[in-house]
Amino acid sequence: MPPSATPRIITTNQILRQEYHTLQRGDIFIGRLRLKTTEEHLLLDLVERGIILFPPALSQHLCRSKVFQAHIFGRQMLPLSMPIHDQHDMLEIVNLYQKNGISRVVTKLDRKNAGMGIHLWHNVEDVFSHSTLGSLPFPFVIQPFAENSQDIRVIILGEYLESYARYNPNNFRNNLHCGGQSNPCEISGEQLDLCRQVMGRGKFPYAHIDLMIAESGETYLAEINLRGGIKGAQISPAEYNGRVESIHRNFLSTR
Repeated sequence: MPPSATPRIITTNQILRQEYHTLQRGDIFIGRLRLKTTEEHLLLDLVERGIILFPPALSQHLCRSKVFQAHIFGRQMLPLSMPIHDQHDMLEIVNLYQKNGISRVVTKLDRKNAGMGIHLWHNVEDVFSHSTLGSLPFPFVIQPFAENSQDIRVIILGEYLESYARYNPNNFRNNLHCGGQSNPCEISGEQLDLCRQVMGRGKFPYAHIDLMIAESGETYLAEINLRGGIKGAQISPAEYNGRVESIHRNFLSTR
């Protein structure tokens, strides 16, 4: 399909859906595409047709899948964090974890947020049993349990940077939704470099990034999202939305 003589700029999901089949190369959609669980293929179709998405399709897809994040950011995550798609993957991880003497493990359900899909297991064989018997649905992410780790939430919106530590004395899930508390903190230049590296790889123009600080002092990526709750953050909802809209406007001004 030839490019639009005058590219259309679409800013609502409703209009995008209405005009979906008439979109032409060079047309622009600004915002997050609302998709049902089985509709991620629409992102591929839009990219292949030359429709410009902002935030980019890669970042939008990564936000929707912890398993995809484990594929793309595995090198930045806690060592031996692995995506598990089926029973064959699970058999391989049983051998790998037992070879490395890993006992307690954590699994993260693919599409659960706010700590609701995180489970702690006594050993990898328990995960194998539950996933094989169907009580733990595929796909999911598995990783060693990091005892005494720290959790830092980083918000990056253009030039705006904010970070705060999250902790829960009664639960290894530090999410504020799960009863965690927060305190402002500063991150190191090395930690900021990690955030920038992850954002660049995933094409995130802005992000909420969760960092894990292991007992050894090493910093790893826990997960990343375009948006997230700002409970515990100093930025107000109005300023937050204004900064996101400013990033969108700046993108359009360069087209």
